[in-house]
Amino acid sequence: MNDRVLPGVRMSLLSLRLARRSTTPAGSLIPLRRLTVKLFTRCNPMMRSAKAGNKTAQQFREAALPWLDDAYAFAQVLMRTEADAEQAVQDCYQRALRQFDGFRGTAIRPWLLAILKTVCQEKLGPKVVQKRGEKLGRGDTPTIRQLIDELPAPLGEVIVLRDVIDLSYKEIAEVTGVPVTSVMSRIAAARAHLLAARRAAREAAARETLLAARVKLTVTRANVS
Repeated sequence: MNDRVLPGVRMSLLSLRLARRSTTPAGSLIPLRRLTVKLFTRCNPMMRSAKAGNKTAQQFREAALPWLDDAYAFAQVLMRTEADAEQAVQDCYQRALRQFDGFRGTAIRPWLLAILKTVCQEKLGPKVVQKRGEKLGRGDTPTIRQLIDELPAPLGEVIVLRDVIDLSYKEIAEVTGVPVTSVMSRIAAARAHLLAARRAAREAAARETLLAARVKLTVTRANVS
């Protein structure tokens, strides 16, 4: 689907990407969102203390910590609760540190996120994933974040990897383990779902507003009579 067909959705996804760059804790190479500062304070000492003087641990720390924010954003979609997402990211970094000696790629981010997906799948197992977020009131318009949470898992993960984390199609294929053509079709389907859901939500909100205005007018006329 052509991106120009989805200006509102694309702008909302872009705002999610920009909102993630809000805080920079001491020692970080990139800005992290406020919710990941706690994760940074957990993971940074863990990697510093991993066999002091260990060159591999130091290399991993320098390569992996800059992507902590991306890992947390992805874990939020996979786990749906902030507490579970935080724990999954911490477990992911611990596992990745143990496996770093076997890393032979050129880009660590897709490799790291692929490990995170495996960790999340192991944690979820067969249990039903509960949706995050607060229940919307009547007439409320859902945010793009809430709409993403309602997408089927295969669509939610690719739209976040592409439009929020900003991975290439090839990198998303590495993370998800599906062909690039499947990645592209899933992204198109996700954007179409988001557009339809946003339109439906706005139409519902407009109907609620119109109904409330009619009720108010009816009451006013009754009082005047």
